[in-house]
Amino acid sequence: DVQLVESGGGSVQTGGSLRLSCEASGYRHSSGVCAGWFRQAPGKGREGVASIRDGGATTNYASSVRGRFIISQDNAKNTVYLQMNDLKPEDTAMYYCAAALACSVVAGRGPMVAEFGYWGQGTQVTVS
Repeated sequence: DVQLVESGGGSVQTGGSLRLSCEASGYRHSSGVCAGWFRQAPGKGREGVASIRDGGATTNYASSVRGRFIISQDNAKNTVYLQMNDLKPEDTAMYYCAAALACSVVAGRGPMVAEFGYWGQGTQVTVS
């Protein structure tokens, strides 16, 4: 079974940084599987933040986080990271890691929820 476990969330002040981790089991990131980070704020729908595929060679970001967030993967640890810098109050949300056999990449648009079938339990990020 595929399992995804997020960690690294917390509370930070505006302008601060956090690094989220997503440790996977049941598949290998190095196999070309697409991994993504999503977030959901209270009362809002889940939105795609960033994705990574092709063994880490291809990344994609939502326009709202481009230049501030960096997605990466460590194949040896089978872990995907989301480095979040210059955090803003509007970044406050539950952040979810997800995986898919394939995902589309469209410049300026983050990953699509409908393309991902495996999800973690989420980690809370609060920016004040």
